[in-house]
Amino acid sequence: MCVKKCITFALKIDTPIGEGAGKSPLLLGITDMINKDKITEIINEYLSGSDKFLVEARVNPRNNKVMVFLDGDSGVAISDCAKLSRHIESFFDREEEDFELEVSSVGVGTPLTMVRQYRNNIGRLIQLTGPDDTKLRGKLVEVLRDGIQIEEEIPKKGKRKKEPDTDKEKLCFVPFADIREAKIQPSYK
Repeated sequence: MCVKKCITFALKIDTPIGEGAGKSPLLLGITDMINKDKITEIINEYLSGSDKFLVEARVNPRNNKVMVFLDGDSGVAISDCAKLSRHIESFFDREEEDFELEVSSVGVGTPLTMVRQYRNNIGRLIQLTGPDDTKLRGKLVEVLRDGIQIEEEIPKKGKRKKEPDTDKEKLCFVPFADIREAKIQPSYK
């Protein structure tokens, strides 16, 4: 199993009080927050043409914290996070803005939110939670336009096996609309 690397880059910048404070096009002032849409635009423009993609950008107005989560068709390296962090920082004036920036890859067990993430995980064990909290586990075998196909897991009897068995004959189609949460299950082969 390939565990994606995750690192956090934090940037704490002191904000001047008084004249000139908050004049950045991305920040509206000390009491206002960084524009999430602008951050997303900066990130997507930077990642355009690469196999990396933005999964989520979060902006917390209480503590001026920006969190960026990346994924990639061939994984995300620490250097990818560092380069993107520096790129985002280049849009801010260190003399004027006060924020904390974290750029990291999505972690193992992070819910899948994009069709591209499902495609990258074909062949892996997945656990789905339905709208009524029902759970379904199996091997992700195909991603279709409106849902996924999985081979359902065969319930274990007796001793616990390291790797679950799936039933190749028992394919199950699950529409994306019926998936409240989907997580890839770690493999310890």
